[in-house]
Amino acid sequence: MLKFVGTGQAYPEKRAPEIRAEDFAEITQAYLAAKAEEQAGRCSQCGVPYCSTHCPLHNHIPDWLRLTAEGRLREAYELSAATSTMPEICGRICPQDRLCEGNCVIEFSGHGAVTIGSIEKFITDTAWKEGWVEPIVPARDRSAQSVGIIGAGPAGLTAAEYLRGHGYDVHVYDRHDRAGGLLVYGIPGFKLEKEVVTRRFERLRDSGIQFHLNFEVGRDATMAELRQRHDALLVATGVYKARAIKAPGVGSPGVVKALDYLIASNRKSFGDQVPDFESGALNAQGKHVVVVGGGDTAMDCVRTAIRQGAKSVKCLYRRDRANMPGSQREVANAEEEGVEFVWLSAPDAFDAEERVKGVRASRMRLGAPDASGRRAPEPDPGSDFRLDADLVIQALGFDPEDLPQMFGTPELSVTRWGTLRVDHKTMQTSLPGVFAAGDIVRGASLVVWGVRDGRDVSERMHAWLKAKAKAAKPAETVAA
Repeated sequence: MLKFVGTGQAYPEKRAPEIRAEDFAEITQAYLAAKAEEQAGRCSQCGVPYCSTHCPLHNHIPDWLRLTAEGRLREAYELSAATSTMPEICGRICPQDRLCEGNCVIEFSGHGAVTIGSIEKFITDTAWKEGWVEPIVPARDRSAQSVGIIGAGPAGLTAAEYLRGHGYDVHVYDRHDRAGGLLVYGIPGFKLEKEVVTRRFERLRDSGIQFHLNFEVGRDATMAELRQRHDALLVATGVYKARAIKAPGVGSPGVVKALDYLIASNRKSFGDQVPDFESGALNAQGKHVVVVGGGDTAMDCVRTAIRQGAKSVKCLYRRDRANMPGSQREVANAEEEGVEFVWLSAPDAFDAEERVKGVRASRMRLGAPDASGRRAPEPDPGSDFRLDADLVIQALGFDPEDLPQMFGTPELSVTRWGTLRVDHKTMQTSLPGVFAAGDIVRGASLVVWGVRDGRDVSERMHAWLKAKAKAAKPAETVAA
């Protein structure tokens, strides 16, 4: 360890931009074992590991880096998996520059952070290859109690894994035809190849978790019926309602929502029939594309458009580069691949005839800080300009859907933002025995926070279910 002075930071090699822009495969090569051990050996093993404290999962990062440096990869994997249900997924898509690596002590010293995410990915990919990822073995048989989970995204799948490990009969309901939520349909393959998600799902299914796909609560069963069917419910639906731009012409053909666009692209990669893709409505090929937004979803859209063969791709964002919410690494990758960023700009209207033809926009300037502490953008008078556009993608983020109305459960309490209201000690909603976790509680956030919330809520549900079983039976027949 402590080799950071003599050994430089080295991320896995990226494929050349002109090559990687031709497909949806991941853009980086895998570490060789020797290189992973070398990079792990740069860790300073500091007394206060800021990398761990700034990881939502509080992963034991210095410990599994040391094990990796010593060539003890199986032990490194087991330690990594002790706190995370999806280490290889987080290693691929977490914004490490804002979390663990951004708070690495040797980064502060000017030597460059340890490449934590790439090593995490290497450890678990090796574990899958070597057969070290073992089936879930329930601690005891609690299958007399049943748990229903609504939503098969990161929070729901994580909770399902832990609850199955406790021995409960677990059922997962999802409205899509594949489990994974945005891991499958929202995130493009060049960031997260789908086989990586599929093998996680298959492991859960093989452990006895029952998946009910193409299942909509409110259509196929009411919330009340699910409550009758299960001893406890978890709502982990995520947030899918796109924030719309308020400007003339926003409803014109060719002005589309980011998630519709990404789902169509990901479905196409699975070989599905996608009529809106085939018709060109959700296909950037041969088009001038403008993406409005500056978060990770916007980065996914611009880089997808490049791979679909767009004539040009521009990203319109109302703040400057330093104040954008998306990962700076993603911005750099997009620029390498040919995306043009139009900073400090916001749309005023969309020109359209039969379909969109252009975006009229204004330059912005940063004024006084807003409630979030960031300087608020404001129009710069007399700075109007126009961009040609055959396809405009709205990527302004997501809000919660109206779950009380969708689920036919008006008594399900929500906050003023539309997220589910929970008791933060028990993680229960206003309905007894109905818990909630993930983005539907905290708002649109990172996958790693979904995993953390799924881990936390599984423990709250486990405690509640044990108390329920104890109340229903003589004390001596219920395990502690």
